[in-house]
Amino acid sequence: MTRIVITGATGRMGRTLLQAVAEDEESALAGAVDRPDGEAVGRDAGELAGTGPVGVKVSEDLAPVLEGADAVIDFTLPEATAVYADQCASAGVPLVVGTTGFDEAQQARLDAAAERVPVLVAPNMSVGVNLTFKVLEMVAQALGDDYDVEVIEAHHRNKVDAPSGTALRMGEVVAEALGRDLAEDAIYGRQGRTGVRDRRTIGFETIRAGDIVGEHTVLFAGSGERVEIGHKASSRMTFASGALRAAKWVVTQPPGRYDMQDLLGLR
Repeated sequence: MTRIVITGATGRMGRTLLQAVAEDEESALAGAVDRPDGEAVGRDAGELAGTGPVGVKVSEDLAPVLEGADAVIDFTLPEATAVYADQCASAGVPLVVGTTGFDEAQQARLDAAAERVPVLVAPNMSVGVNLTFKVLEMVAQALGDDYDVEVIEAHHRNKVDAPSGTALRMGEVVAEALGRDLAEDAIYGRQGRTGVRDRRTIGFETIRAGDIVGEHTVLFAGSGERVEIGHKASSRMTFASGALRAAKWVVTQPPGRYDMQDLLGLR
């Protein structure tokens, strides 16, 4: 039985993770954390998930609940995740991170935590998406530089970062397969008189609307044909199930930084 702490318990993913843990016979809820000013602090976490009381109250601080935990799953904000990574490292508790949008300093704190505990960081916990990463690598290598590459992604209106972490990772996978540097070749949206398309660029288009859970398509367009590789998520439970699988896997690993490709044996 893997004892799991869920941070960001009142968020969309937090509530879905609480439900997923309740439905998983191999997991148990060891704690739930929300921001200090959150209305859910002190409430039973089961009420948030709609599963009924579970005897675990939502805490405003991660540190006190780490003692009884095997792993922490975090889908919050970069600044919060960096603090949680420090606390997990100090307590010796493995960490699974689905948060996106980190800057270099926050990435460095994740790396520092990974020197002391296993840390799995993935922009998308979906098994299907991570298989898609591998397919994109193979397609990009096969098609080479003769095809223009565009990444189109769509999410709900409340998502605060753009492009999504998944879209950026897709761009990175393609760029690496083609021997390019995404930092130099990415184009984030177009407007006005842009001129003829540079063949080496990788374009990103972002949609934010309604309650779209997550849709990603990578378009390889050549002369007379195009290849589209895509993934559509219709439920956040897809990500929650992947995160639970990651938590149960990461507790068996030595300290280090991992991602879903490691878990799935796709290296």
